Amino acid sequence: MGGAKNCPETPRQRMIGMMYLVLTAMLALNVSTDVLKAFKLVDDSLHTTMSTTEDSNKQMMNEFRFMRDDNPQKNGEWYDKAVELSQRSDSLFNYIQDFKYQIALKTDGSKADPEARKIIGNDNRDTSTQYALTKKPGDESTPAERLKNMLVEYREYLIGLDTARRSEYEITFDVTDKQEQGDKMISWEDQMFHDMPAGAAVTLMTKLQNDIRNSQNEMIHYLMTRTDAGDMRVNKLNAYVIPDSKYVIRGGKYKAKIIMAAVDSTQTPEYYVEGNRLGSDGIYEVVASGIGTKKYSGWISYADPATGEMKQLHFMDEYSVGEPSVTISNVELNTLYRGYDNKFSISVPGVSNDKVKVSVNGASVRQQGGLWIIRPNSGAKEVTISVSAEMDGKVQSMGSQKYNIKPLPTPQAYLKFGDAEYNGDKGVPRNAFLSPNSSIIASYGPDGILNINFKVVSFKANINGTITDSNGNKFSRDQLNRMEKLKKGAAVIIMGIRAQTPTGEEISLSAIPLTLN
Repeated sequence: MGGAKNCPETPRQRMIGMMYLVLTAMLALNVSTDVLKAFKLVDDSLHTTMSTTEDSNKQMMNEFRFMRDDNPQKNGEWYDKAVELSQRSDSLFNYIQDFKYQIALKTDGSKADPEARKIIGNDNRDTSTQYALTKKPGDESTPAERLKNMLVEYREYLIGLDTARRSEYEITFDVTDKQEQGDKMISWEDQMFHDMPAGAAVTLMTKLQNDIRNSQNEMIHYLMTRTDAGDMRVNKLNAYVIPDSKYVIRGGKYKAKIIMAAVDSTQTPEYYVEGNRLGSDGIYEVVASGIGTKKYSGWISYADPATGEMKQLHFMDEYSVGEPSVTISNVELNTLYRGYDNKFSISVPGVSNDKVKVSVNGASVRQQGGLWIIRPNSGAKEVTISVSAEMDGKVQSMGSQKYNIKPLPTPQAYLKFGDAEYNGDKGVPRNAFLSPNSSIIASYGPDGILNINFKVVSFKANINGTITDSNGNKFSRDQLNRMEKLKKGAAVIIMGIRAQTPTGEEISLSAIPLTLN
C-alpha cells in the first residue's frame, strides 16, 4: 500500500459540527442577524475543510491509479469501484451546488453569486421555501424531494460497499421525518427548507456537500485497503529449487527455477491429490507402476484471510515411468549381418523414445514395435550407428558406434517333425519319415542365436540306393511310398538341398544322413 491514510474527524470538523447544531437551534428561537453571520462563518469553514478533503481524494485516486497500472489483475477491480464512487459523489455534489445557486438566484436575482458563497438577502425566509418545496408544472416531485431520494440512493450505495459502516452513514445522511409536539410529523424537506433563511439553507446544503466529500474520502481509503484483503499474511520465507529434470547428460544443460515461497506458519493448508488428503507437509508419494506418462491433479484448500471462507487452488502435473535399463555391450561381437533385419534396442536415459533419433550410414533404419531395425546395404563392410536426442528444444548428439558387416552364416539342414529337428546325430522314428507334416528346413538349430527363415526350395532323397527329387521342402508321394518299406536301421540320405536366403540368393546345404530307429 502507498501512503493513503484514513483521516478521522479533526478537532476543527468537530467544532464546525457543534456550531452547526447550536446555530440551527438558535434559528428556531428566531435569533436572526448574529446567527446568520455565524452561519456564514460555518459555511466558510466547511468550504475550507472541503477543499482539503478534495485534495486528499485527488491524491489518493492518483496513487490508486498507479497501483492499478502496476498490477491490473490485483487492483483493477477496486480501482474501478473507486472511480464509480467518485463519479456518483461528484454527481450528487454538483446537484447540491446547483440547488444552492437556485436559492441564491431567487434571493438576489441578477446579483446572485454563481458559487452561492455570498447571499445578499441571507435573512430572506421565502426563497428557499419557494424553490425547494414548490413543484414545477410537469415535475413529479419538488427539488427537495428529488434531493432526498438522491441522498437515500447515495447512502445505500455506500452501505453496499462497506456494510460495517451502516450506522455511520444512516446518521450522516439521515433524511427521516421528525415528530414534534403531539403526533405531528415534520418531513425532512420542511425541516431543511420551510421558513429557513436563505443563508442558513445554503449552509445546510454545504454541510451535505462536506459530508459527501468526507464519505468519499473514507470509502476510497477503504477500497485501497481491500486490494490486500485477500492476500496471505506471510511470516516465513522458504527457498525452493524446481529443476526441469534431475537427470542431465554431459554437454547438456541443467535447468532449474529458483523460487522464494512465502508461507503463513500459523495457517496449515489442506493438500489433496486425486481426492485423497495428504499429510500436513504436502508431500505426494506414489509407487510407480506401468510404463508411460502418468498425470495427476489436486488442490490446496485454505482459508481466505479476508472472509475466512475456504478456497481452493487447483494444480495438475505429470511424470514418466520407464523400465529399469542398463547398457551392456560385448565389444568383440560388434557385428551386423547383411541381408537381415538386425534388431536394436536404443534408448537415452531421461529422454522419451519419441525424442530419440537414430541414423546409420550404409544401412536403412526404421522403428518397429519399440525396436530399431537396421538392414545393411549390399556391399557395405561396416556401418556407424549415430544416436541423437531432442533436449531443451535442441537436438544433441548422444554418441555413435561402429559395427562390422558380415554375411549371414550358412545354416544347416534338418528333418523337422513337430518340435524335433534331426540332422544325423540320432536315429529317426518311423512316423517322422512317414508323416505328411514332416519337412526339410534350413536354420541355425534349436540353440542358434539368429532366428532366420530360410526357404528350402528343393532336395533329393537317397532311399536304398534310389535317388528321387522333391520340389519344395516336403517329401514327395513316391519318396513316402519307398520309405514305408524301410526296415529298422535303414539309411536315408537327404542331399542336394537348395535353400533361399532372405535376400533371395540360393545356397547349397550339406547332406543329412538319417537312420531309421
